[in-house]
Amino acid sequence: MGVMSCRKIKLVLGASLHLSPPLHRYISEVPAFPVKQHMMAALCRSAGFGACRLHTSCRASAKQHYKMLVLGGGSGGIAMSARMKMMLGADKVAVVEPSEIKGLPEGFDHPKIGSNYSVETVEKTWAALQNFKEGNAVFSFPDTPVKCPGAPQKIMYLSDAFLRKTGKRARANIIYNTSLPVLFVVKKYADALWDIVKERDIKVNLRQNLIEVRADKQEAVFENLDKPGETTVLQYDMLHVTPPMGPNSVVKGSPLADEAGWLDVDKENLQHKKYPNVFGIGDCTNLPTPKTAAAVAAQSAVLHRSIEKILKNEKPDKKYVGYTSCPLLTSYNTVVLAEFDYNLQPLETFPINQAKERRLMYYMKADVMPHLYWLGLLKGLWGGPEPYRKLLHLGMK
Repeated sequence: MGVMSCRKIKLVLGASLHLSPPLHRYISEVPAFPVKQHMMAALCRSAGFGACRLHTSCRASAKQHYKMLVLGGGSGGIAMSARMKMMLGADKVAVVEPSEIKGLPEGFDHPKIGSNYSVETVEKTWAALQNFKEGNAVFSFPDTPVKCPGAPQKIMYLSDAFLRKTGKRARANIIYNTSLPVLFVVKKYADALWDIVKERDIKVNLRQNLIEVRADKQEAVFENLDKPGETTVLQYDMLHVTPPMGPNSVVKGSPLADEAGWLDVDKENLQHKKYPNVFGIGDCTNLPTPKTAAAVAAQSAVLHRSIEKILKNEKPDKKYVGYTSCPLLTSYNTVVLAEFDYNLQPLETFPINQAKERRLMYYMKADVMPHLYWLGLLKGLWGGPEPYRKLLHLGMK
C-alpha cells in the first residue's frame, strides 16, 4: 500500500449505530462532526442502580485527505484512537466521532415509560419502577440488532429483585416480550435463563415485536412476527422500551455499506471487503456477533495487529473469532457470564460453568469491568481476555 511515507496517516474514527451526517465522498475527506457524550453503557443499562460516568470530547475536524480510514464510534472509536496514537503518534491521527415505534419518543413524557438505552430516559425507568404499585411490568426487545442484547433482560431481572425487596412482587406481572425465537442465542445460557424466569414467575413471549405505544391509555401494541398483522394489546403499569436500532446514516448512505446498510468488513481481519484501506470496529460493522463492549475489546486487538502488519506491507495474520460477552445481571448480586464466538459456542474465560448464577461474576462485572473499560479499553490497553483464557485453561482450547 506504500503507506509508510513521510505524509501523515489519518485515521478517522466514528460512526456507531446512530450518527447523522453522510460520509462525504467516503474516501476523500470527512466534514467536522460534533462529538457527543460517551458513557460506559452497561452502567446506564442497570437503570438507576448506579451512576453513569460521562466522557465528553471537543469538536474535531478531519477535512484532509488520508490514507487509511477506521470506522467505529463510541468505545470502539476511542479504543482504536488510543491504539493508533501509540502506534503512529498523536500528530498522525485525526479523531472524529460524528425504525421507529409509533407513539415514541413523545411517549417518554409519560411517567410509566422508560428506556435504559439513553441518558435522557434511563432515570425514567428508575422513576417508573419506584412508582410502580401493581399490574403489568412489560419489557420489550425489538426486531433489529441492538447494542448489548442482554441489557433488556438485565433490567427485567433487576426490576424483579427490586419489587421483591419492596414487597410489591406479589402484585406484579412481569412480562418479557421479545422479537427473538429464543430467550438467548446460545443454548447453554438460554437453558439457564429459562430456569431462572420459571423460578421467578416471569412470563416470556417469543416473536413479539413492539410496534406502538399508546401512552395516554397505558397500552403497548405487539405484532406476532410469525403471523404478520396479528397484534396483541397489553395494558401496562410500567413499560421498559428497547428501541429499534439500525445502521448509521454515515455508513448506510455510502458505498462502504452492505445491502443492509452496515459497514461491509471481513469478519476475521475487519478490513473492508472492497476498499483495502478502510477498516471497521464495533456497532457500525456487519460482523455477525452481538454488539458489545467485550466484542469491541477483542476486535481492537485484532485490528491493531492487522493495521500494524499492513503498515509494514505484510499480510494480516491475527483472526477475530467473533468473541463477545454478556454479563447478565440476574439479581442484585448474581451474574450469568455469557461468553461465546461466531458459531454461538461458549468461549469462557474461567474454568467453571459460567451459565450458573454466581456472586463472583457479579463482583467481576461491578468492580473489575469498569476499570477494564475506562482504564484499559478506552486507553487502548485492553484487548479482551484471550491471553488469560489460555492461561486459566492451561493452554487448551
